[in-house]
Amino acid sequence: MAKNAVLGYISVMESTRILLLHGWGSSHRYWKKVIDILGKRGVELIVPDMPGFGDNPPPPKPWRGSDYQNWVLKFIAENGLQTPLILAGHSFGGGLAMKLAIDRPELIKKLVLIASARMYVKKSLYKKILSEIAKFGKKFSPFIPFFDIVRKIVYRFVIREMDYARTSGTMKATFINVIKEDLTPQIGRIKTPTLIVWGNKDRATPLEHAYLLNEKIDGSELVVIESAGHAVNLEAPEKVAEAVYNFIK
Repeated sequence: MAKNAVLGYISVMESTRILLLHGWGSSHRYWKKVIDILGKRGVELIVPDMPGFGDNPPPPKPWRGSDYQNWVLKFIAENGLQTPLILAGHSFGGGLAMKLAIDRPELIKKLVLIASARMYVKKSLYKKILSEIAKFGKKFSPFIPFFDIVRKIVYRFVIREMDYARTSGTMKATFINVIKEDLTPQIGRIKTPTLIVWGNKDRATPLEHAYLLNEKIDGSELVVIESAGHAVNLEAPEKVAEAVYNFIK
């Protein structure tokens, strides 16, 4: 294995290439086991740290999903990745991969969606609450003692959405910007051959989202990993790697 400041850990062998977009709060480090397993089977998994995660500093101002989409397109061009390519994404990265498959289908020959986010099968009350708390805090937190502590308690025990609570600086507004767009109405526009991988114990992106994707994306394949949650890449890396390998080979 070789370490690259931009690409993270990548296989050094000539192989099939997959570009994977990691989830919110994640980085290439969370994918090392999957990278190692696929590398031994001749598959090069490229996992770049997106702006604001891992070794990549946050953007100077809040970004939207479209900004990350443009960053991925620039990354592909600057690193000489041949298109159409195999694109994969987990959670936040899965939502980004879906959006790219919708907007730029000519660049993607196969799509792998792993516990993908940015779908709201039911109108999510906690997303609304999250947005309202963020707005309220921005205006009044300087005048309310211990507001930050209270906010984290609410996220942990009421909303159970800690991604926002763990962010700082421009990434707080970036998180709110990213979760605003619901991709559910656009799923049917994905025509790329697609693999869907999901843990049946996923509480962040429930399994019903996987079934919806499988229903809406014609010809898609669904692999459900038993006893795995949202961090399926950490809980069952061998099964994730096996599903991806079988799909691309």
